[in-house]
Amino acid sequence: MFKRVLFLGITAGILSGLASHIFMMVYKEVMIVDFSPVLKAYQLYAACVFGCVLASMGYFAAVKVVPRFGEIIFNLLFMILSFASIISPIMHIFPPELDVKGIDEITSYFIPFAITLHFFPAIAWFALKPIFVKPILIDVESRQCAKF
Repeated sequence: MFKRVLFLGITAGILSGLASHIFMMVYKEVMIVDFSPVLKAYQLYAACVFGCVLASMGYFAAVKVVPRFGEIIFNLLFMILSFASIISPIMHIFPPELDVKGIDEITSYFIPFAITLHFFPAIAWFALKPIFVKPILIDVESRQCAKF
């Protein structure tokens, strides 16, 4: 099971990195604001893959430690941490060389851009999970786990 969960994390990371990169290019064309000096493409892919692999390890640990409620606990923690991670772009301080049109304008474009990027790994991970991980059904009366 660990190999499938790890492969889920790597695949979801690459997929979310690709989706984030496409979103970054579309955002650049539509809003006419380039954030490539602040956020490079390789950093975007690395963050997505790292986040999804870390999530997969957390999922594996949660399911092994608490088989009955591990998936529920993991899902709640993953979404809470995804929401908590948006604090970093809100608190980000821009370098002075980006102050072309005014720092307020850059900040007002960057925050929604970065907040959107923070949810791509979670979306990709949850979307691909049914493909890689078989569901675990629990018989409440006998308290036995059945895998399909």
